[in-house]
Amino acid sequence: MAEVFADYKWAALFDDRGIFLEGLVTTLEVAVFALILALVLGVIFGIAGVFPKTWVRIINRIYVEFFQNTPLVIQAIFLYHALPHLHIMIPVTAIGILGVGIYSGAYMSEVFRSGINAVPRGQLESGLSQGFGYWQAMWHIVLPQARRTILPALGNQAIAIVKNTSVLAMIAGGDLMYVSDSWSGMNMYYGPAYLTTGIIYWVICFTMTKYVKRLEQKGAVG
Repeated sequence: MAEVFADYKWAALFDDRGIFLEGLVTTLEVAVFALILALVLGVIFGIAGVFPKTWVRIINRIYVEFFQNTPLVIQAIFLYHALPHLHIMIPVTAIGILGVGIYSGAYMSEVFRSGINAVPRGQLESGLSQGFGYWQAMWHIVLPQARRTILPALGNQAIAIVKNTSVLAMIAGGDLMYVSDSWSGMNMYYGPAYLTTGIIYWVICFTMTKYVKRLEQKGAVG
């Protein structure tokens, strides 16, 4: 065990810390933009999930059921190999953002749908009676009231997005996990690489978890 974490291996990692920092920046970049994409999709499909017209709700269910019930890694690999055949050439980082964002959007949409359903139906009807369109009533009346319910769940999904960025390691995405795999594979210094990577993920996710708990406590008090 001592050999796995020998001092010279830690020294080598410290010397190459810039590589790991670049991987961390890529991970955070993918996580932030994937979160934005997931939120947009979550709002759209969350509202679609309670839309009066059946065909709109069917589209919601197809999206949610497909992406929730297929592995993220398969979706990312499919995008990585399929897009060039469609003559769509985008950076691997962008593929990661699309993959993680679309996948997470399916879960976000269920969060928004549940939050909307928790708001009394009369609130929507009141907005419609005041001349709002359906989407306007949702945006200005229903969603603000659902915010307290959905924020903690959205926080948990944001944490999941950070961890899911590690899927980029499967498509040479340059993220923290890929850097850890590549660096340790070249010199066989697996112990320090994976321990450091795990600690970095833990620090990010633990910090976010504490923030989510604060949101839950505020919701309970409020």
